[in-house]
Amino acid sequence: MAHSLQGKVVVITGAARGIGESLSRACLAHGMRVVALDRSWDNTSAFRDELLVLGALPLSCDITQDSEIDAAHAQAMARFGTVDVLINNAAMRQRDFYPDSGACTVLGTQDSHWERMYQVNVVGSLKVIRRFIQPMLAQRSGSVINVSANGSLTHDLGGGVSAGNHPHLMNQPYDATKAAFTSLSFYLAEEVKAQNVAVNVIFPGATRTTGSDDLAEGRAKLGFFSDLLAPEHVVPVCLYLAAQDGAGVTGQAFDVVPWNAAQARSAATEPQVT
Repeated sequence: MAHSLQGKVVVITGAARGIGESLSRACLAHGMRVVALDRSWDNTSAFRDELLVLGALPLSCDITQDSEIDAAHAQAMARFGTVDVLINNAAMRQRDFYPDSGACTVLGTQDSHWERMYQVNVVGSLKVIRRFIQPMLAQRSGSVINVSANGSLTHDLGGGVSAGNHPHLMNQPYDATKAAFTSLSFYLAEEVKAQNVAVNVIFPGATRTTGSDDLAEGRAKLGFFSDLLAPEHVVPVCLYLAAQDGAGVTGQAFDVVPWNAAQARSAATEPQVT
């Protein structure tokens, strides 16, 4: 079932920049009360100040640290009394380990890269879910939106599977962590559906975030070319999913680019009221 977003409390991780910043602005514009979590607000102090003026609660929080998540949860509950929506957007990216191109062969990766990326993208996100889903379970209503990647997909070949999204892009270990996160999300959706909480996944596609342009030369040398999307393109589907609960849309994954295109086609064919 879909609900109005007005007055709903939303927690957004990785909120200081990129997709998280766009989502924070959009949620505020739709009358939601925003808890904006980020490991670092460095170089984004103006946005943090803006959030404070608008009544949001920006907090520093490393999602791998239990004590920091507990502190953020306590502050959110003290300020707003509940949580209705959680958007898990924070993640490590390929460029954090491979700053020249964001790419690395599987055999060229280090064990520590896999361990750290799983620690953030899977275990860290699960730590956040464990805390912030509790008010939703208690009130028997809520929505969890997990930001994953379509590189985590596989395609059914009828007796076998193939990689779903360009394995030549050398996007490991990131895509492996997102595959795990996508799988976790589907299991969680089934687990909490009876408590009327929705859990869904979005695949943003190639999106311009902090540092993306710094990779352009290195990726071009590897023969990788792509037009990066603006972070705002994820907003419509996230607002749609934020309005859901376990009686509505749940346990699904949404590829943002084709979803946006489908919405545009639907709007174009709707009869005009005169």
